[in-house]
Formats: sequence, C-alpha cells, structure tokens
Amino acid sequence: MPHVAALIVAAGSSRRAGFDKLAASLGGEPVLKRSIDALLGASCIGEMVVVCPLDRWELLGLHRESFRVPVCRVDGGVERQDSVAAGLAALSGDATWVAVHDAARPLVRPEDVMRCFRAAQESGAAACAHPVADTLKRATADGFSMPESVDRNGLWAMETPQIFDVRLLSEAYRRVGEQGLTVTDEVSAMETLGVATKLVAGGINFKITLPGDLELAELVWQHGR
Repeated sequence: MPHVAALIVAAGSSRRAGFDKLAASLGGEPVLKRSIDALLGASCIGEMVVVCPLDRWELLGLHRESFRVPVCRVDGGVERQDSVAAGLAALSGDATWVAVHDAARPLVRPEDVMRCFRAAQESGAAACAHPVADTLKRATADGFSMPESVDRNGLWAMETPQIFDVRLLSEAYRRVGEQGLTVTDEVSAMETLGVATKLVAGGINFKITLPGDLELAELVWQHGR
C-alpha cells in the first residue's frame, strides 16, 4: 500500500468555543486524541504529524502515548495555511500521499478515510464533504434576510480529511505563499494549480466549533457513529 502521511491541524486558539475544545473530553478521551485515533485507524496511514502548541501536546499527555506508526509534533503558524505548510515540511521522504485533517473533526470514521484515499488514488485528489441540504439565504449587514435564496444545487460543504499527492500539495502551498493568497482548506490551495478535487460523502463528520457542538458530538459518540 502507498505510504500516506496524516497531518493533523490542531494549532487553533478555540476562541469561538471559549475553551480548549481539543482538550475537552469526548467519550472519556480528549477531542484531539479521538481525531488522532480515527486517522490511525485507517490502514493506509504510515506516519503522522500533529501541528499543535507544545503545551497542548504535553497537557494531553500525548508525548507518552504509544502509536502504531511514527508520530511527531510541530508548531503551527498564525493562519491555518501556515500550520499546514509547517506540517508538510515535517513529513518524511517516504510519504507519497498526505491526508490533512482538522483536529476538531473527531467523529470521522477510519472507513471514510479509506474511501477518501481510494478516491484520491483514482482521481489524483479527494476530500470528504457533504451536499448542502439546508435552504441558504444571504443577509444584510445587520442580519436581515435578503429577498433571494442561494441555489444549493451542486453545493457541497467541505470536510476533512483532504488527501493529495504530497508533491502537488507542497507546490500548491508554495504558490499560495508566493502570491500572498489566503486559503481555508487544501482544496482551495490545489485550485491554484488548476487541480480539481473529487468530493466524497461519508458519515457524520461535523466540526466542533461551539460548546453545543461538543454536546452533540458526545451524543453521537455514545450512540455510535
């Protein structure tokens, strides 16, 4: 099996949550640990880089954990794209593919990681996502709905992991830096190279952002994903 590196992005400040959501308990384990375990549950993963502050890593005791593959920690940057770039620089030369995953998505299933990887092998680039089902509205600056709805046909909400050829993603982030661009995920970075990404629908995989999200994640965890 090709060597896939997992890159866990865990350098955020959790400002919107009001607490360190990655250290919060989910089924008795920190959210960050749940995300790490989910990626390592996929047999394709051969190494892992966790991008997070040293104090968060030590607080969770992760430096004492025994993992089935080599795992290292590196510091992040000011923006998410800076953190991903730091993680890419820390990968071993053995990795041919990289799966970038937000640590705040602990409910992703190993089987969804594998499905995304198989799609990446077939198409060159793949990402977990889900079709938008809600009615979408534009709002005024003061929060009132405008008399129009956004056509949701063909719209997808992006998730992670997002899996790409290591060399291509590294080149995409080099271009992002050179052009002074801001991107919020790897699909957007790859678009600077003209690379389209296959979108792969999977199980429950929402991002923990607010306290209510953590409560919902706990309910999902208790009743199975």
